Amino acid sequence: MPKLTQYNYVFAAGTFFAMLDAYNNGANDVANSWATSVSSRSVTYRQAMVLGTIFEMLGACLVGARTASTIKDGIIPITAFRGDAGVQMLAFTCALAGASSWVMWCTRHSAHVSSSYSLISAIAGVGVATVGAANVQWGWNKGKGLGAIFAGLGMAPAIAACFGAIIFMLIKLVVHIRRNPVKWAVYTSPFFFLIASTICTLSVVYKGSPKLGLSKKPAWYIVSVTLGVGFGMFLLSALFFVPYLYAKIIKKDYTVKWYHIPYGPALLSRTPPADASEAVVPNYAVVQHDEPELPKTHQHQLRNSASGSSQLDDELSVGQEEKNVQPQAPLAQLEMTYAERMAAGQERLHAKMRGMKGPLGWAMRYLHANPMGDGAIHEWHNIKTFFKRLPAMIVVGALYGIHYDIHSAQTGIAGTPEGDRMERVYSYAKKYPNEVEHTYSFVQVITACTASFAHGANDIGNSVGPWAVIYSAWSTGDAAKAKLPVPVWQIAVLAACISVGLITYGFNIMKVMGNKITYHSPSRGCSMEMGAAITVLIFSQYALPVSTSMCITGATVGVGLMNGNIRAVNWHRVGLLLISWIATIPIAGTLAGVICALFLNAPHFSS
Repeated sequence: MPKLTQYNYVFAAGTFFAMLDAYNNGANDVANSWATSVSSRSVTYRQAMVLGTIFEMLGACLVGARTASTIKDGIIPITAFRGDAGVQMLAFTCALAGASSWVMWCTRHSAHVSSSYSLISAIAGVGVATVGAANVQWGWNKGKGLGAIFAGLGMAPAIAACFGAIIFMLIKLVVHIRRNPVKWAVYTSPFFFLIASTICTLSVVYKGSPKLGLSKKPAWYIVSVTLGVGFGMFLLSALFFVPYLYAKIIKKDYTVKWYHIPYGPALLSRTPPADASEAVVPNYAVVQHDEPELPKTHQHQLRNSASGSSQLDDELSVGQEEKNVQPQAPLAQLEMTYAERMAAGQERLHAKMRGMKGPLGWAMRYLHANPMGDGAIHEWHNIKTFFKRLPAMIVVGALYGIHYDIHSAQTGIAGTPEGDRMERVYSYAKKYPNEVEHTYSFVQVITACTASFAHGANDIGNSVGPWAVIYSAWSTGDAAKAKLPVPVWQIAVLAACISVGLITYGFNIMKVMGNKITYHSPSRGCSMEMGAAITVLIFSQYALPVSTSMCITGATVGVGLMNGNIRAVNWHRVGLLLISWIATIPIAGTLAGVICALFLNAPHFSS
């Protein structure tokens, strides 16, 4: 059948909203994969950007096609469109429009929602609007219907919580409660490399990418490759990584660098410097007090300003160090209201940002020197000013997240209910030696990459599934062609959009995750990420789209409860997350369904 050139505008709109949905997915959901690592101080936000981009692309391109097929033909049967490719294009375009608009609004307001369930609900909504409720697969439908998908709403967080709790309890029993936990942490680290590498390999080989033909391999091949890679990583880490940790952590040889890892066993006999006992490992405490020479409020502002940590975002201009305002702070500052402290802190931070070198400093200075004029935005002088400011606005939007202070955002503002609540939550979590946590910071990089790989494998189907339907219908004019496999180039394009979302706007969700739920540290963080990754990959192997946000939240709560006190979890934040998850289903479904119904039934001139 010929290409539907008369619907080029529908295809263009569908492509735009698919890319917007992928961008929002990165800004909202990918933050889940890396929030624990950044919150634990194992990686910086910049490092998370690079590693997240790499592993999101790998997971999406190697494994992501399976869940994409579930999204695109498991909820609305292709036969329900009765061969009308135009209506099929419109339906999935409206689904993407409704889902992406809702997630974009939530991301802007730091509301953590599930992009997976947003799109699934939107597809169900347009299904009701186009082919009727009777044709929507509300039941199990061999694991592809709405019943199977929404079953994950309750199962996934609970399963992830169990996995996360089990792994952290294992770490506590093997390492934390030992008389000499540092040595136990070093010597048992290969075991966690084994777990991470095995899960990653299994996700590729077991029911792997159709393009690679891995799903057709016999069981012995799958088992041998998976265990071979896992134990290979175990052996390599025992030979090279353990000696590196032994020299750096136990001997406290601060002259050992990461590029000495290839020396392997030779590091065991390396003589440490004479002043090795004075070596200091990184501090992984969430709330740090390492700048006593200034009042803590000033310290926070200077630290954040030096790194460009405040955008035009309004919530957290003044951060966690305000909890410890020293007596020498001006009395007027102590009496400032919540709104006044935010406004004053934001202005001081913007002033410091304008003093920065580089593109961000230039952009902030330009925007400050060229404000919008009085009057409406559509007046000619404001239109000219807007276009002059546009390059600087783009620079600020692209670079702001790199300099954002995640930890100050997560711990809240002192003197407010949220700040006091977080201080209480942290008090119920035992703090372990930095030497032990430093060991797990290396392991957490592996677990974070595994979690990011799992996210790319599972969540790429959110955007690429509907887009594949739109593209197939537009390029062939045949609604039945939507059953064709999803092209890899479409997966790659939207995986790139996911990465852009993480880089430019992921901080806005990350600041309400991590330490906002419970106290984080590298040993806790790798447990959370591994528990979530295992859960996501299990669901992905059965082609069931599951929310990464729900899995990481469940794992975070499970690890938090392993502190031995229910108050070690911020249930206020967990409750807000549950409300946003539940609200997503009716709002996204209704929004997409109404948009589609309006287009289908809009009045028009008779020919």
